[in-house]
This record gives sequence, C-alpha cells and structure tokens, in this order.
Amino acid sequence: MTKPLTIVATIQALPGHENDVEKALLEVIPPTLAEPGCIQYDLHRDLQKTGLFLFFENWSTREEWDAHMESSHLAAMKKATDGKLEETIIFQMAKVD
Repeated sequence: MTKPLTIVATIQALPGHENDVEKALLEVIPPTLAEPGCIQYDLHRDLQKTGLFLFFENWSTREEWDAHMESSHLAAMKKATDGKLEETIIFQMAKVD
C-alpha cells in the first residue's frame, strides 16, 4: 500500500504584503479541499515571525498532489502573490512508521 504524501510548505511574505498573501492563501483552501486525493490542507500563521505561513498537507498519492500543483486555483494564487513573496520552501515527506 502506498503511503500518503505529506507536504510542508513555508511561505514568507515580503514586508507590507502580509495581508495580500494571507488572503490569496486562504482563497485556495476550499477548492483544494475538494480535489481528489486531498486528505488534509491546513494553513498556519507563525506567531513570532510576521508574514510567515505554513501549509500542512496530506495527499493520497503524489500524482494527485502533482495535479493540484497544476490546478487553476493554485495558478491564480501564484499570480496573486507574484512579487509579494520573499521565499517559498516545499518539503515532500512520508510518515515514518
């Protein structure tokens, strides 16, 4: 049996763009949760570092996450945050049993 794919993505907004970035990230959640294979898609805000967000995601398969990465709502989020991000780091992980 294939293990679910866990994604941990950190997104750092540039100073002054925190609200715009948060709005764009929030808008992508409902359509993502409706995607095939999306088990979990939670957005978190760092309590100590301004403008730092983290997505914690679980997907049934890598292929379903790959399809998510090509989705129109993710493309819209990328367009809305263009020029407003300092850094995005994506970790692709599997649970250790």
